[in-house]
Amino acid sequence: MFSGEMVTGPLLIGIFILAIAVLLVLIIKFKLNAFVALLVTAFGTGVLVNMPLADVAQTVTDGFGGTLGGIGMVTGLGVMLGKFMFESGGIESISNKILGAFGEKKSPIAVALSGFITGIPVFGDVVYIMFAPMLRVLSKKTKISMVNFACAISVATTCTFALVLPTAPPLAVAEELGIEIGIFFFYALISAFVGMLVGGIVYGSFLNKQDHKNNHFYTFEDLDQEEAQMAKGDSKDKMGAGKALSILLVPIVLILLGSFVPLAVGKEAAIVPFVTFIGNKNFAMMVGVIYAAVISRKYIKKTATDIMTEAADQVGLILLITGAGGAFGKVLQATGIADYVAGTLSSFSIPILILCFLIAQIIRCAQGSTTVALMTTAAIMSSTIATSGVSPILCAIAICAGGIGLSLPNDSGFWAISRFFRISVTDTIRGWSIGGFVAGVAILIFVSILSLFQGFLPGLMI
Repeated sequence: MFSGEMVTGPLLIGIFILAIAVLLVLIIKFKLNAFVALLVTAFGTGVLVNMPLADVAQTVTDGFGGTLGGIGMVTGLGVMLGKFMFESGGIESISNKILGAFGEKKSPIAVALSGFITGIPVFGDVVYIMFAPMLRVLSKKTKISMVNFACAISVATTCTFALVLPTAPPLAVAEELGIEIGIFFFYALISAFVGMLVGGIVYGSFLNKQDHKNNHFYTFEDLDQEEAQMAKGDSKDKMGAGKALSILLVPIVLILLGSFVPLAVGKEAAIVPFVTFIGNKNFAMMVGVIYAAVISRKYIKKTATDIMTEAADQVGLILLITGAGGAFGKVLQATGIADYVAGTLSSFSIPILILCFLIAQIIRCAQGSTTVALMTTAAIMSSTIATSGVSPILCAIAICAGGIGLSLPNDSGFWAISRFFRISVTDTIRGWSIGGFVAGVAILIFVSILSLFQGFLPGLMI
């Protein structure tokens, strides 16, 4: 049946489109787990391109193992870090501190900043669960639109999820493109802040004005219990905001030192091997977790071992999906599909940063998962980025920006936001789907401006 020669030319585009369509049908229509759906698609794509069967199996295995080898350890440690912050009450303290500083009238700004910070170590659904009762009470009390609050928290949290380490999507993109992780973190963090500012705060404020103009508000008739709890307060001894932030800062500072000290003193300096070692993402995150376990002891009821075990249980499916995404990406590369798709799109003379954004956004809309969209796009664009003349750091950020927004009902996050904040599907589209898209476009514009100065900005020179 197999000729031994792989398919080439335009037929590769057809196979690629078919692969994406099959992936969508499996996830959306048949509700198949994304991990299994990605593996089915990866194996099927290799077979359709006439790749030798032994090579198909080996490519899938190599892609899965290579991806997890690069990001598996730091992803697991990152979830543990967030778990310590959550269980100790540190995340709640950070949120209360920011809300207290801004006051009720400017609470959407405080909410966005809280989501931006807590979204780094904690996955989105946990943030929504934690914030939802408080935000509904605030909306009733301040008369600020609930859609504004939902926009602020969801856009801010997703900006950090898609762009800021140690979350899985940016880690996977950085690993695929082979970029310096500390420098990527620095520029991605600034870019995520820009997205949060424009999509979460500015656009959210527009939604609030719109809802006031149209007298569109929720009644919150079920809030008696939440209001009583907020009035009573929580007597539990919580970790202070400063200590909680230090848990985040320890690994971040180590990673940044490992990336920027060699740039400042030169790679031949005697201190470079040491700072490179402590700045290794796995070592830095391990130090962060140990530090978190030590300073959290008096604030947590569970043992540190129990918290680490629970975090490890939570990270399992995340790693499986991420690894399967890496396997699919590896097949796209090995079969030549990635190069052909990128080359075909490049023939339309679309600037590389816009191309990175568009491909990620299209795949994101089509199948719902930010992680899958970013990993697939990075695999498709890696060789084109390497020869583009544009900083791979900026291309990586553009890819990540494409994974924000235009979240449709095929995305589980869409329903999480609608369910936890108890807003309608229409308002979820207004606040989250469009708000996220606004954030993504703002980030794309920002990195396009940075690309004009990439020869002068540290770490971006090619």
